[in-house]
Amino acid sequence: MSPPIVRDGIYYGGALAAAGLFISFTFSVAWSMPFFLTAAFCLYFFRDPERPIPQGPVAVSPADGKVVEIRALEGGGRRISVFLNIFDVHVNRVPIAGKITDRQYRRGRFMMAHRADASIENEQNSLEIEGDGVKVVVKQIAGLIARRIVCHKQVGESVEKGERFGLIKFGSRMDIFLGPEWDLRVSPGDRVKGGSTVIAGRRE
Repeated sequence: MSPPIVRDGIYYGGALAAAGLFISFTFSVAWSMPFFLTAAFCLYFFRDPERPIPQGPVAVSPADGKVVEIRALEGGGRRISVFLNIFDVHVNRVPIAGKITDRQYRRGRFMMAHRADASIENEQNSLEIEGDGVKVVVKQIAGLIARRIVCHKQVGESVEKGERFGLIKFGSRMDIFLGPEWDLRVSPGDRVKGGSTVIAGRRE
């Protein structure tokens, strides 16, 4: 079972708390409060709760956040864009079970992640997952504040639906590319949770 806080959060929170203790003993408690508050926020930001994973021929959201756009693609597919604010869980999860067949990282800009052109211009990392005769692509996109994309998976690895595969630090965006064989279960404005919200179901 994964710990309830991502390891990065423990490092950041611990370092800030230690700095706060040093300042409180050396100077004053008042001067140390910003460090303690920031440490508490880091522990909150890097939380990693367990999630119930829906079974059956469905795709789950790879991220917590708000659906800001659904765009039709050539060939009948759709791109679902989820915006993560700094209060959302930022651990990313695999939408379907299968094998990672491609991984692409591209440097780019750091525009506001909710903008439509962020999907093209911003720094990003994409994974292609194939399983049970279908292919899904997820794209981690950095934002104005988010400057670090973390991905733990490599080409050739097998993954389970809802499995953790990475995170984006401090506000970001996630795009999910689905083919025409999927019926969408979400609409713009919906709030979704990574690993537990069904975003699409396979057509019979």
